[in-house]
Amino acid sequence: MQQKTIPAKVLSIAGSDPSGGAGIQADIKTVTSLGGYAAAAITALTIQNTEGVRGVFPVPSATVAEQIAAVMEDVEPQAVKIGMVNDAEIVRVISAAVSRYAPRHVVFDPVMVSTSGHRLIGENVADELERDLIPLASLITPNMSEAEALWRRPIGSVERMEQAATELARRYGTAVLVKGGHLAGDEMCDILCDGDEIHRFTSERIATRNLHGTGCTLSSAIATLLAQGRDMRQAVAEAKRYVSRAIEAGSRMSIGRGNGPLWHGVGAERCEKDERYFDMA
Repeated sequence: MQQKTIPAKVLSIAGSDPSGGAGIQADIKTVTSLGGYAAAAITALTIQNTEGVRGVFPVPSATVAEQIAAVMEDVEPQAVKIGMVNDAEIVRVISAAVSRYAPRHVVFDPVMVSTSGHRLIGENVADELERDLIPLASLITPNMSEAEALWRRPIGSVERMEQAATELARRYGTAVLVKGGHLAGDEMCDILCDGDEIHRFTSERIATRNLHGTGCTLSSAIATLLAQGRDMRQAVAEAKRYVSRAIEAGSRMSIGRGNGPLWHGVGAERCEKDERYFDMA
């Protein structure tokens, strides 16, 4: 009897983007491109495209809970990626499900603040996230604005990013990746605090406005690589290489009239060995 292959399985719990650039759609493309199997539990239906978000309609919390249960009890994913959650009751059902099913890896992208600095969730939801969901994560991946909201202090430099990552990791008992894409200059830097260790990841900034779904792609790539057996530092390094390749490929594409998406057609393509855009100090 032929032996069957068991791929790395990842459940994305996030909103749906009908334009295909972010959310569940970006997560499924990323997981598949990296050789994993993607499942999904939809938390919200959005009306958006490359020009912006026109509306957000949360899925009933009981329906979110049932979606997660159906996947966890059958597919049994090794990793869960959680995206934007802007409803307190949905936060509670996700936290309960993570506690109940105890997936090996949980990567949470805490989408709290927009690129322009606009707060996307209310204080009650933020309190639920901090108290119940973040401490259950293996890794959180805030951008600088979100890290500032959690740290409650301004950042603005790589050194401050390291301080924030360290203090947040201690506060929540989880690894923290502070993304520095909004830093000035031609070089981008992300900071990972994994336990007591700080890792600095730098990459060349690619000149493009096609960056829709970058955070979703990075977090789901990390979840996939963790599910495939990488350690945290290696998973982040390879995920960043993948994102760099997808951004570069997307910069040559014309999809929509606004800020276009990354291009996931690059595949894995030995991202773990591709040093063209990435150095790690």
